[in-house]
Amino acid sequence: PPRWMIDCYPDMLAVDENGLPRKFGSRRHYCFSHPGYRREAVRIARLMGERYGKNPHVAAWQIDNEYGCHETILSYSSAASVAFRDWLIQLYGSIEVLNEAWGNVFWSMEYESFKQIDLPNMTVTEPNPSHVLAFRRFSSDQVVQFNKEQAEALREQTDAPLIHNYMGAVTTFDHFDVGSDLDVASWDSYPIGFLSERQDASAEQKKYFLRQGDPDFQAFHHDLYRAVGKGRWWVMEQQPGPVNWAPFNPAPLDGMVRLWSWEAFAHGAEVVSYFRWRQAPFAQEQMHTGLLRPDHKEARGLIEARNVARDMASDPDLAADCVPQAPVALIFDYPSQWAWDTQPQGADFNYFRLVFEAYCGLRSLGLSVDILPKRSDLTGYQLVLAPGLLTLEGLNLSDTDASVILGPRSGVKTEELTFPSPMGPNLDGFDCTVTLTQSLPPSASIPLEIGGNGRHWQEWLEGSHEVLAKTKDGDAFLVKNDGKWYYLSIWPDPEAWRAILKPICEAEGIETVEMPRGLRQRDTGNHRFVFNYNPQPIEWGGEEIPSAGVVWRKR
Repeated sequence: PPRWMIDCYPDMLAVDENGLPRKFGSRRHYCFSHPGYRREAVRIARLMGERYGKNPHVAAWQIDNEYGCHETILSYSSAASVAFRDWLIQLYGSIEVLNEAWGNVFWSMEYESFKQIDLPNMTVTEPNPSHVLAFRRFSSDQVVQFNKEQAEALREQTDAPLIHNYMGAVTTFDHFDVGSDLDVASWDSYPIGFLSERQDASAEQKKYFLRQGDPDFQAFHHDLYRAVGKGRWWVMEQQPGPVNWAPFNPAPLDGMVRLWSWEAFAHGAEVVSYFRWRQAPFAQEQMHTGLLRPDHKEARGLIEARNVARDMASDPDLAADCVPQAPVALIFDYPSQWAWDTQPQGADFNYFRLVFEAYCGLRSLGLSVDILPKRSDLTGYQLVLAPGLLTLEGLNLSDTDASVILGPRSGVKTEELTFPSPMGPNLDGFDCTVTLTQSLPPSASIPLEIGGNGRHWQEWLEGSHEVLAKTKDGDAFLVKNDGKWYYLSIWPDPEAWRAILKPICEAEGIETVEMPRGLRQRDTGNHRFVFNYNPQPIEWGGEEIPSAGVVWRKR
């Protein structure tokens, strides 16, 4: 927002959890709940649409930029407080229903009216988790409505597609809900910057992939945003060189910009756009590399972008290629992230990390994966993974013949983040109950009979299910019903993931191959792509793939 808007609406600034305003002087300094700012955003969107809506040079409209960047979804402002109370009234109807749903009898937290409910910050100790989760859902809904209002204003003025550019590992709002009002999903891909920032990556991993980025992180988001965009997605910002915002900002290995571009196309991208065109000579992002240097001369990234264009021109079949349905579906659910952020039980229990490591396990076996929201049609898939789902409500397993792996921590709480009765996962046709859980520090592990270890999390199970695998202490951690539903009660390490997945894939007739470190493959409709994230060449399939190399062959 420009400075004059702050002068018009001094209370439009977001407020952090300590009650301090997030002031003017950088960017994203607004609260999604502020009605004045929202009216101005819609007014300006409408004026832009009136001026440029029929212009033939406008290929698409991007609404806002990077929702959630700089931790800007949660605001504890007065505007958010008013809007939150109204949201609760619409959801619960009466204060008695809210008190019962949240269990407010505990610690004498009952409310007599909605006016008494404040935002869940600056409390003596942790606030009621049901209260926190409700605020997280409300905050996501505010983003959805903010985006929807501008989309509706533009729809009246243009036929060009509407887009927002999402980010990597940002889970503070529901991207599927935002995407339902748009035509195309896009995201901002910064492989080296992301790896430098990640706290879950080891020092050795960061050193080995220093100039390449994690071999699965970009692919995960390509597959996620393909689903958010209902099949249509772009890379809006592709890293072309060193960035300015990570703890350390090395230059990409020669060839990596070309590899990242082709990896996006292999996952179905319509567009790969590089950020930025010319490196800015001033202000906050002046150290962020572009395709041109600050003096307008060509930078290294432009040479690689030109090579991608030449690749396309040399093989016209690539441009006509498609992305078929993968054999494997992986369910991703934003409310589950909010739930386990609210009540992690273990300091390092992170839903995104759990799902991402399942994805890495699948990719390490050479598999292509579709990432889907919970309420998806699962027809045609051979294997479905749903780790860490808060609830199983809406997960449609009745229309699929696939093997389904649930857990850990799936279906064990209600939508209010309370224990159900009977206890979860409460899946018809599966006699399996989670009776006890423990979280473990990073220094502890659970050796498994099949190889590898469990870490972070373990659940104990009761029921008449079939036991397929145990820990070396004799505790069941992989069980199965009479059909093809499995429950996994530990968080596997990479070796354990492969040991769990391979026999289930084999039973479903899914071909697997153990990929060498840093090598990944992706199948399109007509081609198989192989990407080498290693800093040295590697032999694969009878040929040598250079470092930062990408090859493709007809299937």
